[in-house]
Amino acid sequence: MILVRPSTEILHMTADGLRLVEAAGRTCYKSEGKTTEDSAPQFVAMLLGRGHDSVLEHASATVRFICDRGVSHEIVRHRIASFCQESTRYCDYTGGHVQFIIPPWVSVYPGVCENLPERVAGYTDDHAWLTAMHGAEQAYKDLRSLGWRPEQARAVLPNSLKTEVVMTANFREWRHFFTLRCAPAAHPQMREVAVPLHAHFAARFPEVFGDL
Repeated sequence: MILVRPSTEILHMTADGLRLVEAAGRTCYKSEGKTTEDSAPQFVAMLLGRGHDSVLEHASATVRFICDRGVSHEIVRHRIASFCQESTRYCDYTGGHVQFIIPPWVSVYPGVCENLPERVAGYTDDHAWLTAMHGAEQAYKDLRSLGWRPEQARAVLPNSLKTEVVMTANFREWRHFFTLRCAPAAHPQMREVAVPLHAHFAARFPEVFGDL
């Protein structure tokens, strides 16, 4: 089996997102003539201050998440978004190692995990998780060898299974995403990907995401 850390990658962001939001928003006020080279930040701040968040829907971003299946189930609950996700129906994991996401409370190193009996000597809580993942991988491969299709054998794969999700959403929905998923009450594994991702968004567009 292969143990991996969760991560995110910004695949695309609307170029000149603030200018686009400003151009759309000024249509409402017919104030296009007040547009200058540096007017967008102040105008967008004014919109947010008045609660006119809908104008942010004209700009969008696309992000690739590498996370476990449990986290992905929370990500795809954001309805005003588009998703593509690695399919356990059509992806066959018998050709190599099954990949699992390391939970933040488990102290193991990423990489190929071999010689499992040596790794689990002493049987700590961390090693108990390793043993469970090894058992899931072996059960999956055993079922495939018995003729089960990937969509059937996936029944034994756990929430820790690594998955990839590509999410596209407008800026308004990303604000909602970060408000929920970076909160102290959010799941630790969700915060593990959401908090650093928010930092990237806030650095790129502080006028839109810096207040969260």
